[in-house]
Amino acid sequence: MPQNIQLRRVLKTPALVAFGLAYMVPLGVFTTYGQVTVLSHGHLPIAYLLTIVTILFTALSYCRMTSALPLAGSAFSYVQRSFGGKIGFLVGWAQILDYLFLPILNYLVLGIFLHEAFPAIPASVFVVACIASVSLLNILGVRLMTSVNFSLIAAQMVFIVLFIALSFSEANLSPEALMKPLLVGAGDFAGLLSGAAVLCLAFLGFDAIATMAEEAHDAKRTLPRAILITVVAAGAIFMAVSYAAHLAYPDWQSLIPVQDTASLVVSEKVGGKWMYNFFMAAYLTGVYASAMTAQTGVSRIFYAMGREGVLPRKIFFHLHKKFHTPYRAILFVATISLSALFMDLGLVVSMISFGALGAFIFVNLSVVKHFLINEKRRGTSAMIKYGLLPLIGFVMSVWLWINLERDAMIVGLVWLAIGFCYLLFLTDFLRKSPPSVDYDDIAHLID
Repeated sequence: MPQNIQLRRVLKTPALVAFGLAYMVPLGVFTTYGQVTVLSHGHLPIAYLLTIVTILFTALSYCRMTSALPLAGSAFSYVQRSFGGKIGFLVGWAQILDYLFLPILNYLVLGIFLHEAFPAIPASVFVVACIASVSLLNILGVRLMTSVNFSLIAAQMVFIVLFIALSFSEANLSPEALMKPLLVGAGDFAGLLSGAAVLCLAFLGFDAIATMAEEAHDAKRTLPRAILITVVAAGAIFMAVSYAAHLAYPDWQSLIPVQDTASLVVSEKVGGKWMYNFFMAAYLTGVYASAMTAQTGVSRIFYAMGREGVLPRKIFFHLHKKFHTPYRAILFVATISLSALFMDLGLVVSMISFGALGAFIFVNLSVVKHFLINEKRRGTSAMIKYGLLPLIGFVMSVWLWINLERDAMIVGLVWLAIGFCYLLFLTDFLRKSPPSVDYDDIAHLID
């Protein structure tokens, strides 16, 4: 057993909320703005509303499980301790998919937009530089990252307030124009569901908060509180910004050929060249913050899976002697993130949602299994909290999952098949592992 196994418990509720919002990026509405606006035929606010409702039920399930099992592995740990090692591993494997692709998405966006601002410098140069600097900050520790997160979120909020104000000043405020983004026709529904499924990636910050369980002060209380605050705050921001943007730029069809950079078109329409430049600065600092927190989250999942022995311990269950961070896992993620040099933005977005929704489905089921079956909770209140609500979250997560785009489903299912093959090599280990392990059994490792 390694001697330097303790992660430092330094994060309180404000820091966890900042971590979650930085992970989501308050300006993250613009990451998929073009893609989902086109998919939903100009009804992005409604697509967000569908996603928010789904996420709230699932967020409640995460709150239940973080209180019961405040472990760094998030969905992997909850499912493993509720359903056993094999199912836990496959959910963790799916979870890796979205957590690995989110840093890649951030680096892709940074490369695209920085190259747009500085055409003489190749996007690949920006991608590599961002990967190197983000990895260094991750190795140095979460306390430093928290200070950076607060500053970057503040800059984004200034832009958001200004953007909404200018959008309304530019928009046609007739009753018909005000209702247009909210009125969905029969032919828009399929695209709206696909768009809502893609938008799940915008809310992954609450799931990322759960990965910080072993670095949170009084985790059983602070984690649920931070998760709910983050979901509600982010949902309100995304709805307000997307609605204001549609009012200012209602011609969504013209965005079809420029989906990746549609946010630049809208920003310039709202405030001219200076707003374009302000957007670039605020948005890119936000994406950079998201890259930092995304790499932090996935490295903690790898750390937890390494601790359980389902990934190589020598690489993943190892902390830096001075900084107490899983630096080998961080460097591994940095290496994988170099694939941002050649990947497609649309596919990466869809892949993130595939893994996230898979994790959401099983976390909802874990609440039922852990509390109603394993702990035998009874009574009307228990049946609602641990039965009805998570089952609603389960149904809605499945609903969004089956509405993902075809390419995302194909690649995601191939990824799960690879994980299943890998699982065959872990059978002996998993057979020896207990189906459920109490938090107190390993508390001496993380307190």
